[in-house]
Amino acid sequence: MASTPSTGNVANSATADSLDKEKCQLDSSHGSTPSGSVLENFTDSDIEAQGSRPAKKPFSFWMSIVCILTIAFIVSWDATCLAVAIPSISKDLNGSSFQSFWASIAFMIGVVATQPIYTSVSDIVGRKPPLYTAMTLFAVGAIIFATAHDMSVVIAGRLVQGLGGGGLDVLESVLLADVTTLKERPLYLSLQGIPIVSGFVLGPIIGSLFSEFATWRWIGWINLPFTGFSMVLAFFFLHLRPIEIDTRSRLQRLDWTGMVLFVVGAAAFSLPLSWADSLYPWTDWRTLLPFIIGVIVMIGFWFYEARPQEPMIPHRLFHNITACMSIATGFLHGLVMYSILLYLPLFFQAVYLQSPLQSGISILPICVLMIAASAVAPILVKISKMYLPYLWGGWILTTLFMGLFYLAGQDSSTATANAFQSLLGVGIGIVFTVTALPMQGSVKNVDDQGLAAGMLVTFRLYGALIGLAIGSSVFNSFFAKSIVALDPLPEALAELADPSHAISFIPNIPDLDLPQDQMEALIQAYRVPFRAIWVTMAALSGIATVMSFLMTKIDHDNEEQGKQRFEERKK
Repeated sequence: MASTPSTGNVANSATADSLDKEKCQLDSSHGSTPSGSVLENFTDSDIEAQGSRPAKKPFSFWMSIVCILTIAFIVSWDATCLAVAIPSISKDLNGSSFQSFWASIAFMIGVVATQPIYTSVSDIVGRKPPLYTAMTLFAVGAIIFATAHDMSVVIAGRLVQGLGGGGLDVLESVLLADVTTLKERPLYLSLQGIPIVSGFVLGPIIGSLFSEFATWRWIGWINLPFTGFSMVLAFFFLHLRPIEIDTRSRLQRLDWTGMVLFVVGAAAFSLPLSWADSLYPWTDWRTLLPFIIGVIVMIGFWFYEARPQEPMIPHRLFHNITACMSIATGFLHGLVMYSILLYLPLFFQAVYLQSPLQSGISILPICVLMIAASAVAPILVKISKMYLPYLWGGWILTTLFMGLFYLAGQDSSTATANAFQSLLGVGIGIVFTVTALPMQGSVKNVDDQGLAAGMLVTFRLYGALIGLAIGSSVFNSFFAKSIVALDPLPEALAELADPSHAISFIPNIPDLDLPQDQMEALIQAYRVPFRAIWVTMAALSGIATVMSFLMTKIDHDNEEQGKQRFEERKK
């Protein structure tokens, strides 16, 4: 008998008698169930339960969802809260610019280096051991950070937090795929999108409030109750079917060589992207050498992954055009979204001369609409049973209004900027949650849906890293050309002779005492590189739009669940 495709609905429509009959036929014909068959995931207790699935979800299921959403929020907000607090931390601890830089990127490096490892390990040993490990590392890192009296300890704390945050960030998506079916997943993706996007938005606000009105140490302490709460929920309510394999066999199946190759390659690849044109120029050997080594190691890692029995990143996940385009557009989405969230408030500060707090208020339209669209879009997908039109529409909106933001400036009203960023937020929010559906639906085996969810999260984060590197290079390059209009530079602007100082100089602009013509020329000098970033992001969004049209329709009425599905424990 041929294996049952993941797009089928056999597991839920078959009766107990028909499943028993088919199981006997398989045993008599081949002696074993074909790989990938739905029936290989069923036990006798499952067969007895078919046809009588309860309509209502148990209380423990909803507590598990609360656990997942809590994890999604704390990781999202922690990833964005530190940037605004770094000046206060560095001043308080007498840190150097070099130490401030490493404090900023330590968390991200830890996340990037560990995400696929957590996904792979959880697929072999079970979800909960790596989940508890990630929670513990995240909490320990937060304590180290909060009690630090030296910048080196701050960096160490953020790195440990990142090692845990990488697991939390990817496992919350993997767990959501475990406990829900593909048919019902749009509803839960809409719930998941709210804390993730809210965390991105609230992170800088919370960080600035703590550093300005309390102490930056609360950025670490506030994580502890949330982490403890989610750990309690996971322990008491997250009931996943255990993997029936002994510990020794589990350890032997892990792709140890692949993990080492990935960590080395990811670190060597990510670090120069983080410091290019910031700590060292792109042309410096300290940027080029690790970058080239990272690329070579990652290419070697990709070819090696065809060999292990349980590869860390299985090639089977990329078996069709829809899966490949989902990963590619997810990568570009992370690239565009993170770049916009970084540079948009800086744009309002440099061009509209707003304070950091005012700029935070000014970007509320894009933030609110991102949250709303990311929550509403999956529900519309569930109602209409179509996801491609929403995905196409999301990318078209992103491309169009990213390009139109080129027109925003001092000579245009803030209402125009608000309208453009609002519709831009709608497009980004739609793509954020809907992209998960074709990626997870494209896999052949239902047990690979968690892996697919994890890969999408990982590639989106890599897109963010490369997007920040592209944005930095574009900004510095165009600013170096536009600032020439002020030559010779007034003494108050002497720092801007080095384009790498342009971003850090932005908060000083409103306080400058310059003649009106020089002030207008300075604002225009800043407007040029921001325009270049908007055009670059619009072009990349356009590429993603074309890619989205290459995806094919996949049936999402599948109600199968994988080997680590949620199970209500019997009392």
